[in-house]
Amino acid sequence: LIGTPSEAELGFLNENAKKYICQLPRYQRQSFTEKFPNVHPSAIDLVEKMLTFDPRQRITVEDALAHPYLGSLHDISDEPVCMSPFSFDFEQHALTEGQMKELIYQEALAFNPEYRQQ
Repeated sequence: LIGTPSEAELGFLNENAKKYICQLPRYQRQSFTEKFPNVHPSAIDLVEKMLTFDPRQRITVEDALAHPYLGSLHDISDEPVCMSPFSFDFEQHALTEGQMKELIYQEALAFNPEYRQQ
């Protein structure tokens, strides 16, 4: 639906990702209104803003929740905001196959303690 990104939209990607995308077949952006003629224009507007290739240009969660299409569902007092970005650094450790198996085993035991060896 969103078509092949332009050169400007690829700006945030590393060179390998850019090369990969550039070698893919090119597609034109499709008109959301034509593709979904029975969908409310406000819904189309929100989806188009959410399906933007470049995350720097994409609508933020806060702005999406405040979008007119979600007006009847939006309650600022019931939508807490995370105080700081999530850190996924813990996922960056290089693990051996054995370490990975042990982590999976320990996670399974956490949900099934009856299988823990005594």
